[in-house]
Amino acid sequence: MIIDIFQDTVCPWCRIGKANLLQALNMRGGERPQLRWRAFMLDPSVPKDGLPFMTTMKKKYGEQFSREGMLGRVVEAGTAAGLNFDFDKVEYMPNTRLSHRLIAIAPDGPKAELVEAIHRAYFEEGRNIGKQSVLLEIADGIGLDAGPLGARLDRGEGEAQVEEDFSMARRIGVSGVPFFIIGNKFALSGAQPPESFLKVFGRLEQQS
Repeated sequence: MIIDIFQDTVCPWCRIGKANLLQALNMRGGERPQLRWRAFMLDPSVPKDGLPFMTTMKKKYGEQFSREGMLGRVVEAGTAAGLNFDFDKVEYMPNTRLSHRLIAIAPDGPKAELVEAIHRAYFEEGRNIGKQSVLLEIADGIGLDAGPLGARLDRGEGEAQVEEDFSMARRIGVSGVPFFIIGNKFALSGAQPPESFLKVFGRLEQQS
């Protein structure tokens, strides 16, 4: 089984949805499916150097946005999924293209760990994941060889894969993330609970 995961590295609900998916896979047991991490940018217009986080959020969501309200719900949902979010440390809204390129060129084995490490660096430590130096430090922190990865990023590697993911998202109508395509048959949108994934796994097994 293959699971395609469309996500953005500054999307807190993507992190929560990912954690719920992995929990469901642990509950299911058996052979692990192949996870394919697909790039999606919630706001491609963010400049390369990023924008101030709080100012950007208030401009985007207007009166709907508040640290206690919108971000408070994220913190609550994260706690339920065993995750920590510290938005007091988040100062930047980075352009995430480079982080997606790094994920694209990373070895398949530690890819899920890399995605979580990037999420953790941003949401818990407030690091600027739009910077290549920061991303390579994150990669090094999980045991990847940052030197060759940096050289590959300098050569533009990963760009074609990221653009392919964007094109696929447009083609199949992905308008928000997280978005999961399971077994090339079923789609789930949003930070679904583990039970939702387990139901889909069961339906796939019935059809096999």
